Formats: sequence, structure tokens, C-alpha cells
Amino acid sequence: MRFARTGTPAGHPTALHDRGALAASRRTGRLALPVAVGVIAAMASLAGCAAPDQDTRGSTPSPSLSSEAAITLPPAGASPDYQLGGAYDPAPGVGIVARDRGAEPAAGTYSICYVNGFQTQPGELELWPASTLLRDAAGGVFIDPDWPDEVLLDTSTNGAREEIHARVSDWIAGCASAGFDAVEFDNLDSYTRSGGALTFENNLALASALVETAHEHGLAAGQKNAPDDAAALRERAGFDFAITEECSVFDECDAYTDVYDDRVIAIEYTDALPRPFAEMCVDPAAPSSMVLRDKPLGSPGDDGYAFELCPPDDPAP
Repeated sequence: MRFARTGTPAGHPTALHDRGALAASRRTGRLALPVAVGVIAAMASLAGCAAPDQDTRGSTPSPSLSSEAAITLPPAGASPDYQLGGAYDPAPGVGIVARDRGAEPAAGTYSICYVNGFQTQPGELELWPASTLLRDAAGGVFIDPDWPDEVLLDTSTNGAREEIHARVSDWIAGCASAGFDAVEFDNLDSYTRSGGALTFENNLALASALVETAHEHGLAAGQKNAPDDAAALRERAGFDFAITEECSVFDECDAYTDVYDDRVIAIEYTDALPRPFAEMCVDPAAPSSMVLRDKPLGSPGDDGYAFELCPPDDPAP
């Protein structure tokens, strides 16, 4: 399983954020609509999907927005940086920066706010009511088998989804108030790691509600990973763009660009390069926004820190 399929590994700097202090220091340059607006507007999404055992992906038209809030999409082809491990000044030429929800957006860039919407973040288990946590056969919390400090959230019932949505809505509002342009939702594919306890339809219902709330707050909504579900998440939940990790390594880029065209942001990691990054950049299947990072997503000065952008296209003769 890839690095940020499940957010942040144990011991990673993001897991050590003092979110209370960081949240208190957020600037309020952008007014956010009351959280209740998004919650109310999203109730139909939470309850209106197909039955849990029914997979009807791609069978319904794309939902329309219920808000007049202006949504700004990521600039097509802009150079990205992925700063979940710690915020720092972006390099010259960077136009898109993703940061953890506890950080400030990067001034002068299109800023994306990272939210783990379907699993608990390391160190944040206590933030979640017991009724929102998926249980195993023995009644204990269902721990991600590959990430033992993350617990899957229970999306299997309307009541649990409403509780999860209410809590994540607060984070979405915080992203908007801080001045972010978009929010990315991680672990959309948690159902694939649930041992059959969750279904795609369960997660789709919650995802639709989260996208609705993001739009109510004027934020574009980004799909994180989950290539097999890209078409359904775009058409049925209303996602606006995608962030993908290692799509070149796993030959998955087309799964995203076929759905989102040039609104795909790709992160590749130094520990898994099948060929030089420069060659990956010129691959016809490569998204137009791509960056090479170290897997811990460290900051300049950290051991192993890596950051490389694709070279600019040659100017037309």
C-alpha cells in the first residue's frame, strides 16, 4: 500500500502537529459559510445512495452544485509541491501547494488543504466518537492492517456517516477560513481494506456529502488516489480534480486523466522510480502537473529531503 493512501505514517511530522494551537492561529481572510449550511445540504447525499450491497457506479448523471459559491479549479499544468510533512516557502515556479489542514496555505499559490476523511489520523483517535469507528469481529476497533496507528471510520450506516460528516465539516470550514482554495479527501478507498465490512456505496455516500459541503464553502474538492473509482467519484460525488501518488509507477495515470483531463496533480517518490524522473515527465501518459518528492515529505534541511519538478516545455519555434 502506498504512502498517503492512508494519510501519514506513525512518527511522521504531520502526526505530531499541535492542531489546537495551529487552528487558533489560522487567519480569517476568507469568510466561510456556517457549517450548518453544508451539513443540511449534504443530508440527501448521506442517505440517498444505493443500498450497501448494491454497486451501481457510473449509473447516474453528475450532480449539480446546490450553492452559488465560486469554485476555483487548480491551474492546469501548474507545478505542484506536496508539503504534508511540514510547511516551507515554495520553490520559484511552484503554482500549487498542498498542506495539512493544521497548516497555513502557501501565499501566492493555489492552496490545497489535506483532510483524512475516512480514517483516523495518527494521534487523533480520541477525537472520534466510538460510534464512528469501525469494529472488528471481536468488537475492537478495526485497525488498518498496513498502518497500525489508523482506524477505519464506519461509513456503513446513515447515522455514523452523519456523525463523521459533522466532524469533517468543521475541518472543511477551517480550511476555507484559513484561505485555502481546495480540499483533498484521503482514504476514499478505505472500503477495500475493511475485510468486506464496508462497500463502495457506503464511502460514496459520505464522499458526496463532503464534496457538497466543500462546495458550499467555496472550495474545490479533490479525489485522493482510488484510481478504480475515479469515474464514479467524478460523476456521482462531484469531485473537481484528482491528486494521485505514484500513478506513473503503477501505470495508473490514464485512470485519472481520462476523467479529470489536465486537472490531475501527480506526486512521485524517490524510493520507487522505475526510470529517471525526467523520462517520466515526458511520458505522454504523465499528468501535466507532476512533482518528485521524498516519501516522508520532509522539509528543506531534513535528511533525505527531495524536490524536483518537470522541466518546462520547450517554447514553440
